[in-house]
Amino acid sequence: MNFQQRKGLIVQTVEEKGSAEVRELADLLQTSEMTVRRDLAQLASSGLIYRTRGGAMKVSLATDKHRFSNKAATNPERKDYICQLAAQEIQEGDIIFMDCGSTVFRLCPFIRNKRITVITNSLPVVAELMDSGVAINLVGGEVDKERQALHGLMVEEHIARYRANRAFIGVDGISLQNGLSANGEREASTATAMARQSGKVYLLCDSSKLETDKYLKFAPLSLFDVLITDNEANPAVVATYRQAGVRLIN
Repeated sequence: MNFQQRKGLIVQTVEEKGSAEVRELADLLQTSEMTVRRDLAQLASSGLIYRTRGGAMKVSLATDKHRFSNKAATNPERKDYICQLAAQEIQEGDIIFMDCGSTVFRLCPFIRNKRITVITNSLPVVAELMDSGVAINLVGGEVDKERQALHGLMVEEHIARYRANRAFIGVDGISLQNGLSANGEREASTATAMARQSGKVYLLCDSSKLETDKYLKFAPLSLFDVLITDNEANPAVVATYRQAGVRLIN
């Protein structure tokens, strides 16, 4: 069975069932789990499925481009690379903030065996870490069904009661001239609230967002301490950021 045939069966199975495990797909396709993982990586990069820790999940491509499930399925390999680097910064016993960004969400598989506490406004983060060794603190507030997150005044008041070693936040755009920008006010206000209560702030940002300005400028570059991006970032842009004093890991 060639890739196109396997692709059709994988997408059909995931669409019909909502999710599927690697072993289940390997049995269905009568091929190795390694081949299935390689196929899933290609399908995820095309946005046809959402890659999970043990398989794949259905992604609706007909919804708003800012819907969480679609954002999480964009540039998955870059995001996983960033999150592997980010996980290396976390120490046993840490208390960390994680916002509702789609890149930050993909940090979950790399921290699930760490003895840490996560404070978050992200429902997918809670669901992903529920059966892990991580202690979870879910902030309270109004639920944004599109972004699968909690936002609002109560969320910010909740965050202000805690102090964390580190915060991991996402961003829709970043530029040396205009700083950090977002597609809306809610996510921006939550990210800044987390940053204020953290000893060290990490901005997780795939290289497609570098030197990009979005709808709302919400913070200067001084909001974060470390920018973590992927190894596909333009070397000239990386050099410019470092020359400007940004601590950048890629």
